[in-house]
Amino acid sequence: MIPVFISEELKTCVPELTLSCIECDVQVMEENELLWAEIDERVGKVAASLKVEQISELPAIAASRRGYKACGKDPARYRLSAEALLRRTVQGKGLYRVNNVVDLLNLVSLSTGFSIGGYDAEKIEGDAVFGIGRENEPYQGIGRGELNIGSLPVFRDSKGAFGTPTSDSVRTCVTPDTRRFLMIIIGFGAMEELENATDMAVSLLKKYAGAENVETKNVTIG
Repeated sequence: MIPVFISEELKTCVPELTLSCIECDVQVMEENELLWAEIDERVGKVAASLKVEQISELPAIAASRRGYKACGKDPARYRLSAEALLRRTVQGKGLYRVNNVVDLLNLVSLSTGFSIGGYDAEKIEGDAVFGIGRENEPYQGIGRGELNIGSLPVFRDSKGAFGTPTSDSVRTCVTPDTRRFLMIIIGFGAMEELENATDMAVSLLKKYAGAENVETKNVTIG
């Protein structure tokens, strides 16, 4: 499994940070209708039970927003991916269809409020270290173009930044050629819900992406 660490700088800013890492072999396909039936059901429940103004009060979202502020980033300007998914859902805009692996990741995020990174593990070089972005550090976000990751929590490997809780990068994105997948569920607070989110993710990966050789581990501060 790819070694994942938390930098000393980020540990100081967010001492309750926990990462739940899942790495597995997957089969990527354009879409899975059974998966989308499950997504549509969840979307309907969330839209019916939640208002936009309540999203920031959800435990996982609130903790994540505090983490951003501690690092010096405004979570209202650089929305966490989970918050963005929830807002789209509540506003009736639905979710984008990407592929079965990314779609099931979004289902876990929508269901739990955790922002989740999803990467082609074979495109990550060396260790993955979760730290804080620097001003003018190059980063191409998926669907966003050049993203200012200064003061943003960011994953780096030996080639540079490749993931943030706001937007994953083009360099390590999941494509039809992806065979080994790394999912990192980002818990900015010490929450019991993180274990449930991990169990849900593993179950969905096996059910809808044929996941095999599954490895899991938690990375904590201490």
